[in-house]
Amino acid sequence: MRPGSGRAGAGAVAPEGRARSKWRPAGRGGAVPAALSARGPSRAGLCRTTPSRAGPGAPRSPQSPSGPAGAERGVEAAGGRALGPEDGRAGGAAAAGRGADREHLSTIEKDTSGDALWVWCYPSVTAELRNLLLRKSCLTDENKLLHTFVFGQYKRSWFYITTVEVQESPVLKKVTHFSIVLTAKDFNPEKYAAFTRILCRIYLKHGSPVKMMESYIAVLTKGVCQSEENGSFLSKDFDARKAYLAGSIKDIVSQFGMETVILYTALMLKKRIVVYHPRIEAIQEFTRTLPALVWHRQDWSILHSYVHLNEEEVEALKACTGYIAGFTDSEVNSRPDLYDVYVNLADSEITVSPLVKEAMTMGKLHKEIGQLIVQSAEDPDKSDSQVIKDISLKTKEILATLASLTEVSDGNEKPTLNSEALKQKRFPPATENFLFHLAAAEQMLKI
Repeated sequence: MRPGSGRAGAGAVAPEGRARSKWRPAGRGGAVPAALSARGPSRAGLCRTTPSRAGPGAPRSPQSPSGPAGAERGVEAAGGRALGPEDGRAGGAAAAGRGADREHLSTIEKDTSGDALWVWCYPSVTAELRNLLLRKSCLTDENKLLHTFVFGQYKRSWFYITTVEVQESPVLKKVTHFSIVLTAKDFNPEKYAAFTRILCRIYLKHGSPVKMMESYIAVLTKGVCQSEENGSFLSKDFDARKAYLAGSIKDIVSQFGMETVILYTALMLKKRIVVYHPRIEAIQEFTRTLPALVWHRQDWSILHSYVHLNEEEVEALKACTGYIAGFTDSEVNSRPDLYDVYVNLADSEITVSPLVKEAMTMGKLHKEIGQLIVQSAEDPDKSDSQVIKDISLKTKEILATLASLTEVSDGNEKPTLNSEALKQKRFPPATENFLFHLAAAEQMLKI
């Protein structure tokens, strides 16, 4: 741990020896020149694009669908329902208002001239979200790396992007790469990675959104699409809890050892955690696992696994009270306004901001928690889910202790912390301090 720029001092949990992490910088293949341009109408699209005087990436005027009549009306008749976390059929209207940004399907192509273009979308997308998704697609990256699958969150809307390289396709003759973009209201990377892979195979074969839309509508309305040629997809096969448990707590503890308790404490106190690594795949694997340290909340809405130092994204992030945010730009280290805890994943270093040093003071309780985490994670007979359960049981003990120090008064339904009762327990200063700040995070302080 490094308050400011120094290593952990007195009262902090000293890091134990740890293995070097698998989250190391590593190159990925794929040549992806970066250029945005407006080009002529797409060959076939449900939101066909026309050249715009507003410049690259500017909004296009929707034209009539070139596919079977009624494809667009099919989703409208079904209520535009979302690929929900339960069976893929729950959700609100996708064709208007909030739903327009929460659930939609789009394609981005990169052609032989190196230009990347938003080709079509359904049902609609705002200029703000379109620009963000273009930024997230590796087809517009200057680093020329091909990222086959990325995901993230922006203003409570999840985005999932699968990118493939086109090789000698008779229907995509001038296209070198394309990205299939889905936005949805639920966190489930495995679910949407599987679905977008099927959509990619369909697009590679037909070069048109028509067939792809048929599968998309089938999943929207029935939660299933079946094809012997392109594969089958069933929404209910992808339970949300499986997505929560997909990461590896053991890998995190292997890298950070006893310092994992710093991450645990920051999450318990709902602090702002920023994670840096030059590889987005490493960022996403690491950050998606962190919310499991506070399993009792089961709240993955705090996860923002792919953020750019873009003004709109930064402002949206700042509007959140506590979060886990992943960045591939090392300049984020120079933005102390964005974090309380900074994790340099590539160098295995954790820095605690001086502004939260008092709230994050480590003591006997933290050492006990850290030892429990390490011992559980290092047990070869325990799975990641068992490690999470061990941590969760310890968390419940802490919350039970806090609950015993609360009272209901002034007609409030929610118990609030009795500060005198806390002081009378004569806990060590660091423990008393932690419980007080935990009460604040749980909104158990009298206002």
